[in-house]
Formats: sequence, C-alpha cells, structure tokens
Amino acid sequence: MENTKAPKIVAYLKPTCGWSGGVRAVLQKYNLPYEDRDIINDYAQREEMIRKSGQQLSPCVEVDGKMLADISGDEVEAWLLKNGYVSKSTAPTAVPTNSACSDDDHAKQAAEGAQINFRR
Repeated sequence: MENTKAPKIVAYLKPTCGWSGGVRAVLQKYNLPYEDRDIINDYAQREEMIRKSGQQLSPCVEVDGKMLADISGDEVEAWLLKNGYVSKSTAPTAVPTNSACSDDDHAKQAAEGAQINFRR
C-alpha cells in the first residue's frame, strides 16, 4: 500500500559522487521531495550524518526518522518499495543508481576545476 503523504527525506550527499548521484536520481524518479545536505562543503552536515548514522560513509538517507546508512540509489529504491512509500516505476534515470564515479567522471571534474573544500 502506498502512503498518501510524502515522507520527510533528508539525504546526506556529496556534491559530485556516483553514489550520491544515484540516490538523487531515485528520489527524482519517484518525484519525492527531499532535503539535499552537502556533507563535503558543510562540516556541520557531515557531523550530523555521522552522529545519526553511527558511521562516516555516504550516502546516508533519513526517511521519516529511519536512517539508511551507506546506501546506493538501488538500495534506497528497494527500501522505499518494501516499506510502501512508492509503487514500482520503470521510468529511466539520468545516471546510474548503483555505481561510483567513473575514472572519466573524475578526470572531467578535475579538468573543469572542481574542488572539494573541507570546512570546520
């Protein structure tokens, strides 16, 4: 049974990351509103993720207070389906939902001058 009320979703993600992109893609596929928390450029968000999840790996997605730690887009989708938040969709996603960044992605980011700055 699908919930009629949209869940409260907080996604602790990196700005450029294959895993984080996969989580975003799944949430967008199901038109689920979510709060995208940048754990690289906002140290407080990273600390909150670690405190809530009990670990340092990302992505982490909190759905209605339930923390899904170190999770892929495919795993988020499976959890949402299993718990009745969504019905199965065959809509395509713009990016892979179960993979890290490729070497080509890293090279492109470096060529474009992408920087990740850790702040305290």
